[in-house]
Amino acid sequence: MYSVELGSEIFCLRASLEDSSNLIAVGTEHSVEVFLLDDQKLANVASFHVGQRITALAFSPKTTSPPRSPDDWTIEIVAASANFGLHLLTKGAHSDNNVFSFGGGLSGHHGTVVDITFSGGLGEDAMRYVATVSADRLLIIWDLYPTSTPSSPTSPSNLSPSPTPRSQPTAYTIAFPHELRSVCSHPSSSKEFLVADARGSIFLTDWRSDPEETGDDSWRVFELVDPHALAASHSAPVGGGSASWKRDNVDIIGAVFDSRYSVWDVQRLQGGKPLMVFLCEGADRFRWSPTMPVFAISTTTIQVAPRPHVLRDFDWVKVGRTPHIAAAVGRRIMVVGVDIDA
Repeated sequence: MYSVELGSEIFCLRASLEDSSNLIAVGTEHSVEVFLLDDQKLANVASFHVGQRITALAFSPKTTSPPRSPDDWTIEIVAASANFGLHLLTKGAHSDNNVFSFGGGLSGHHGTVVDITFSGGLGEDAMRYVATVSADRLLIIWDLYPTSTPSSPTSPSNLSPSPTPRSQPTAYTIAFPHELRSVCSHPSSSKEFLVADARGSIFLTDWRSDPEETGDDSWRVFELVDPHALAASHSAPVGGGSASWKRDNVDIIGAVFDSRYSVWDVQRLQGGKPLMVFLCEGADRFRWSPTMPVFAISTTTIQVAPRPHVLRDFDWVKVGRTPHIAAAVGRRIMVVGVDIDA
């Protein structure tokens, strides 16, 4: 195990995707820090000052880490902040840190953004569209590179025109009946998102469907239900809520709600009930490993001598051939190897 301690509490953590699998981003009380995991050490490669507590993070597929492309590496992240705003964070081998803010005020969420994911698929859309979910019950899909550009006042003929500002992302909104807790995409599709709410339901949504042609609920492909939610009072939230797609099998979905975690096989829906259900102690994160047929869940606290520390978030990271987990514990990023029995 190895770790690094920051000067501020860590509230969320995300590892980068396949083409840059040795980068870790963490959100603190006021900034996003990006670390390169190499030779059993964590080195800071970028720091973005946002000025608000960070609530969620996602790496863009455009990201390429310095070891993979020493002369042309790129870091691109979307971060959410406590004032419900969103921020596109970029840095490259030949460019400085840049923070482009969008989605605040009346144009976006009016509740805490709790999760972010870029669109799936393998084309340009995977880098263009990003989805956010919030306690305001909204799934919003943002077009980061809209084709239209904002109009600017006509300049006098004797003056050079001012540089064209970057267009604000456009948004497509889908409303849900309950607070949302997580959203994820799959490499096999750029039009579907897996969304989990606070009541124990998971929705596969087709955000590109046209309600005018197929009806108001055309976005809902199917719904999965945690069995505990069926037995619980409809007025009481289940608690927790995190769903994850198995990257090498689009039919396998895992999720955790309250004191149990479940696995579904879409080919064997059984009325939306899970294939397997397991008991646990108050978990709130479910993550499939991107390289191994295993998953991990997190509980709200772990024992770190000499006293319990809050485990805020975790993600899988690739270090050589051994699967590792990076965890945000207090002010510390901890990276631990995972022994998996054959």
